[in-house]
Amino acid sequence: SKELIDLRKKDIKQLDAELAASREAQFSLRIKHKTGQLNETNQLTLVRKKIAKIKTLMNELKIKDSK
Repeated sequence: SKELIDLRKKDIKQLDAELAASREAQFSLRIKHKTGQLNETNQLTLVRKKIAKIKTLMNELKIKDSK
């Protein structure tokens, strides 16, 4: 996907910043969901999957660096 291609272009520090931003977004979405303000609940799933992609890429980079 386009998102994955964009993430692969980033280095570990940029991925770390992206991860922090995604976690903040996830937190705010969870708060909105609990208070009933979130209409598009699929956003929760999308953010969770984005976090997983970022973590996977970070692990790939760490493994590649350790070799």
